[in-house]
Amino acid sequence: MATLTDGSRIVIKIGSALLVDRTTGKLRADWLRSLAQDVAWLKGMGKDVVLVSSGSIALGRGVLGLPPTTLALEQSQAAAAVGQIRLARAYEEALEPHGITTAQVLVTLEDSADRRRYLNSRATMEQLLTFGAVPIVNENDTVATDEIRFGDNDRLAAQIAVTVGADQLILLSDVDGFYSANPNDDPTAIRYETIVALTPEIEAQAGDAGSGLSKGGMKTKLMAAKTATAAGCAMAITEGSRLRPLYALQNGANATWFTAHSDPRTARKLWITSMKPRGSVTLDEGAVAAMGRGKSLLPAGITAVDGAFDRGDSIAILTTQGHTIGYGLSRYSAGEAQLILGRQSTEIEKLLGYPGRAALIHRDDLALA
Repeated sequence: MATLTDGSRIVIKIGSALLVDRTTGKLRADWLRSLAQDVAWLKGMGKDVVLVSSGSIALGRGVLGLPPTTLALEQSQAAAAVGQIRLARAYEEALEPHGITTAQVLVTLEDSADRRRYLNSRATMEQLLTFGAVPIVNENDTVATDEIRFGDNDRLAAQIAVTVGADQLILLSDVDGFYSANPNDDPTAIRYETIVALTPEIEAQAGDAGSGLSKGGMKTKLMAAKTATAAGCAMAITEGSRLRPLYALQNGANATWFTAHSDPRTARKLWITSMKPRGSVTLDEGAVAAMGRGKSLLPAGITAVDGAFDRGDSIAILTTQGHTIGYGLSRYSAGEAQLILGRQSTEIEKLLGYPGRAALIHRDDLALA
């Protein structure tokens, strides 16, 4: 069974019920401080950590005196606007004593569905992690409507895990794992320690109605597991309301682990190579050699651009003899690539009128044949 020491980049999903007391609408400050201890502990072991946290609407609702019933869209968005600033401040105050810098990242479903926005999100979070910061990711409830919502934080957390190339996703839940049936109703229900494959039989055991053990809870968690494990990211479900829940998980707390069958880098490269290329770039010999050493593709090494691709599209990478040596996601459109080919990255701003990315294809978005 996996442990947290196995991961190098860990995404942790935190639900509103863990952060906000349902009765008072107040932040569970003691619990958040204990989570900050866990984050500092993981960072101390050299792990990258991303937190996917809900709670903005729950916090804002209390401040605005809104009823504990279903809110109208505009009421939810107003509550989110009030709660988001409080949520960000709460994380900053909890993590700052440990010397950890926090960053707020607000996303919608469109940000992952649109390849350009996806690349922007990926690049931003990658840079934050390089700086040692902990991104605090939340759905942008202030502007999100049903058409552009993830709809649940399990799904959001899985997508963030894919975006940042995490190798572990931890869902802190109101249950301590995935069961063969609802243990509240069936005393013979068993908790799975490890699930290697999401078979139809496993999916059928996700429940029908109720709370965290039901369609609204476990089914979304299985959807998250499908997304994460397909991208090479193992996933765990564990009970999160105890103090220091991640330390408890490492030390044998009940959980269910879903096994990934590859690593994030391999899964991402398979995804890139499965995409239909929209164009191509031809490289000089020096750039081809640099590709072989695992370097990003800079404009200076490009001798020709072909096709009508946009930013985020897959393009083929060719030698001067016309041999395909790989595929990658372009950070520029074909027109922009034409303007900067053969030029130094320091010239990009003058040529395009804005300070673009140094690489046309970053090495993380590159799959060599």
